[in-house]
Amino acid sequence: MNNPDYIKNAAGRMVPVMVNGKPQVEFKGVNKYRPDGNKYAPPIPSSNNYPSDGDKRVPSLKEALKKSGLKNGMCISTHHHFRNGDLLANQIFDVAHELGVKDLVWFPSASFPCHEYLIKYLEDGTIHHIEGSMNGPLGRFTSEGKMKGLGVLRSHGGRYQAVQDGDIHIDIAVIGAGSADPFGNANGLSGPSASGLLGFAFADSQYADRVIVATDNMVDFPCIPWQIHGNYVDFTVEMDRIGDPEQIISGTTRITRSPDRLFLAELTARFCEEAGIIKDGFSFQSGAGGTSLAVGEYFRKIMREKQIKARFARGGSNTYLVSMLEEGLVEFILDGQTFDLEGVRSMRENPSHVWTSPFTSYNHHSKGNFAGMVDVVILGATEIDLDFNANVVTHSDGYLLHGVGGWQNCLFSKTVILPVPLFRDRIPVIREKVTTLCGPGEMIDVVVTERGIAINPLRKDLLDKVKGSGLPLTSIEELWKEAEKICGKPESLEHGDKPVAVVKWVDGTLLDTVWEVK
Repeated sequence: MNNPDYIKNAAGRMVPVMVNGKPQVEFKGVNKYRPDGNKYAPPIPSSNNYPSDGDKRVPSLKEALKKSGLKNGMCISTHHHFRNGDLLANQIFDVAHELGVKDLVWFPSASFPCHEYLIKYLEDGTIHHIEGSMNGPLGRFTSEGKMKGLGVLRSHGGRYQAVQDGDIHIDIAVIGAGSADPFGNANGLSGPSASGLLGFAFADSQYADRVIVATDNMVDFPCIPWQIHGNYVDFTVEMDRIGDPEQIISGTTRITRSPDRLFLAELTARFCEEAGIIKDGFSFQSGAGGTSLAVGEYFRKIMREKQIKARFARGGSNTYLVSMLEEGLVEFILDGQTFDLEGVRSMRENPSHVWTSPFTSYNHHSKGNFAGMVDVVILGATEIDLDFNANVVTHSDGYLLHGVGGWQNCLFSKTVILPVPLFRDRIPVIREKVTTLCGPGEMIDVVVTERGIAINPLRKDLLDKVKGSGLPLTSIEELWKEAEKICGKPESLEHGDKPVAVVKWVDGTLLDTVWEVK
């Protein structure tokens, strides 16, 4: 491509020099970009402008948005702790549409299938574009080039970085809380819409010009403990419903029953044991998917047999992780979000179950964060290529599938392992080149498949530790060849010439472009 509107970054990907009218910095390489300047500062408020009795309640969400000065072109932020049970974001844009407001930027920490409802507001111009994950129907809508602006995909830490650095300016933050008091102190620990944590809304509360806290469980002051401080809040609203409890936390997170996935999990745990990663005082992070949960259970078995205790576990909490905490196998859970009812209960009751935010866990523009302290992290991927580069946001057909989430930030852990099937639905996971670059290969240490384990040649230390272990070691090239032997060579993806979204790296630089699906 020879186009002055694009530049080739250090990963060899073409990225736009401007995104939604703002100049960009291209990816320079891992740890190569050094920002300058100062953090963004919101306007200085005065307590003289707020009720002396601390009661910031207004009668409706509509009234709160009007008092916040909602107008064309503003950026509205929401959080995703309600997951697929979120009822609040849809109501915000109902109000905006009713008021005739146009060209809004929606800045969610993540979206879910329940937000398909908002497509009509993307079509009629109420929402101009989304800066956040575009999952399911929203991803398809975006991939087909129907969104007016470019989508911007950031990691959880990258989102906090973008807010604190002023890369994005939040005009109005709307924070849904399981419980809140009239002053604006809020938490997600109790109430009909309890989600466990509000950490993804922390930056929004600190840096937005106007902050609205909405709850369906208004309690008398003080709401204790508070995860959001009322001193940041402009208005509070009591609503009938802000979340669907059955969709917020289903209580049905379960370990996979698939023999193939269980084998992947067992191989992953065996690798960690042979490599000497599982030892007294180690730390780990894994997700809430079936394979990741199974890895955790294999860890539990090894830890019991060897009488090993983990210092801490990072990540979203669930029944299995909570049971490890209560059994004494883990000293602390440092929680980013809560995936089931046991996680909510534990966070409410156990002082060793600690709530965190993307600032403490993942922010790359800070004086350090937790990610680099984790000994091993277990992650997924949609594609991995011969250079260990990985993709988590698009299908091999180019359609947007997931957000980046904390995935990129976790790559800074001491050992990064991707247990993945060799192929899904006859489509190879190991590719010659990933469709969309989300994680540079130098950050990914081990790929575990049912056909063998490939260790990144950069990790000679790991290769030496597992030599002679009996593990089915192979190379990424051999896995690629075997995938193509079984599934056939995939057809090359032909995308259109129109960009529909960009993927940012953890430091705010542009890592890749997502193109319109033909």
